[in-house]
Amino acid sequence: MSDSSPLPPVRLRPEAELARDALATPLLSRAARLARWAGPDTRVDPGGELAEEQLPAAAEVLGLVAANAEGAASAEGAGAVEEAGAAEEAVGLADEAWQVAVHTGLVTVTDEERGTVEAGEALRLLTSGSPRDVLEVWLGALEAVLADASVPDLGEMEALLEEAGEDGEVDLSSLDWDPEAEAAFLDGVLGNLYLLTAGEDGPGEGPVPLPALAASMIVPEDMEEPTDEVLEQVSDALMRLDDQFRLLEPIGLVEFRPVDEEVLTEEGGSDGAGGSGIDEADVSRYGMVRLTPLGLYGLRARLLAAGYEAPVVGELADKGADVLLDGTGAFPPGAARAETEQWLARREPLAAARELLSAARGTDAGAPLRRLRCQQALSLVGAVAEPALREVLDDAELGGLARVWLAEHGAADVPAPPESMVFWLTIDTLAAQLAAEGNSAELRELVEGLAAGHSGFFASAWRVEHPATAEVLEAMGRLHPDKKVAKEARKAAFKARSQRGEQGE
Repeated sequence: MSDSSPLPPVRLRPEAELARDALATPLLSRAARLARWAGPDTRVDPGGELAEEQLPAAAEVLGLVAANAEGAASAEGAGAVEEAGAAEEAVGLADEAWQVAVHTGLVTVTDEERGTVEAGEALRLLTSGSPRDVLEVWLGALEAVLADASVPDLGEMEALLEEAGEDGEVDLSSLDWDPEAEAAFLDGVLGNLYLLTAGEDGPGEGPVPLPALAASMIVPEDMEEPTDEVLEQVSDALMRLDDQFRLLEPIGLVEFRPVDEEVLTEEGGSDGAGGSGIDEADVSRYGMVRLTPLGLYGLRARLLAAGYEAPVVGELADKGADVLLDGTGAFPPGAARAETEQWLARREPLAAARELLSAARGTDAGAPLRRLRCQQALSLVGAVAEPALREVLDDAELGGLARVWLAEHGAADVPAPPESMVFWLTIDTLAAQLAAEGNSAELRELVEGLAAGHSGFFASAWRVEHPATAEVLEAMGRLHPDKKVAKEARKAAFKARSQRGEQGE
């Protein structure tokens, strides 16, 4: 993703609802319980980690020892080994929760030499702070978990530390681990998940197959059929993501269905994870992940901090019409409509129509798209906007738009537009479509229909006194499949530039 282009706008839940979701996440709720449990006898090492001998007590406070031991005892063939494994897992979960408590300030180290702690200011924020305060604490916990998710398998790390030299230096190259690359990879995956959730062409709030996410980071866009080497890379990435999303689910970022372990034991199971010959039922066995509403909030906050423009539907509702029309210019249709509806809901309809029309004027590069968004917004106002449209019938920039709106709404006594206005509106509409969609299939069809339905169009179009005339005619030359018509469009574009005193390239 480029930090210079805006991301699709998202619809966020109210902060109060998101704060309740944050408090209910397993990891943050455990961290808060440990912060309340910590007292004068609690001891930590210089790094803030809970003393090893106190971890079982912490796990017991969280109810993890009893729950895990009971689960192990109920398993077929359960015995001492299973119980020991359950206890070890419980201690690991308690340790993870404690580290989050320290990282977020739920617990504060008061004396590093003695290793004493006390409840931190963040704990007060969780219990009596505003929803925004709660979400800030949760975001801190999310950062801690994301950092852990980018770290290699603990067993591999321990082996590497044991092999460290006398100077204590760790050779990360022997682990084939680049911390920055790992963090960037996970950020990229989460960015793609954000785009799929926010985009109108994606699954929305539905789950995304893990192989698709892995492939989005590995397979080049111009590669029609992935090679065996690329598929192997996708398979490796899929298994990394399986481990990482298991860590991210307890903080509430995602809902995750892990890779079916039986798939991994089947012949060719993991190698086929990124292939295209898997039916929908099989794809789900390779893992499914869904960004939660809380996760959407969290990723947007991280994107904003990283310098991205990440709009939210509704944030323009209290702005002027000029900001609304410019701001929704890059929005997909559904989001633009939702944003406009919220803007209109705060205003008297006729006054809103007049404000929109006034903001739609201009000869700058963004003006055609503003007028298109204005026309779409006025369609939501309804018949009450008619007086405002009649007021601009003689306006050189808005008169054509007004006539179209009045005709579509069955208004009487709509004056016929002069030919110059028809051509100006045509160029303006094409310029707006070009800005909104680029060289899309829909625009290509519009260009073909326009050239076919109006003989001699280019002979008159180049004379239109519109800032985008040359650009539109050049686009028509690119888009039209008929070479003769395309050449005619390019010649008209050259004439338009010459008329404006510009030199064609």
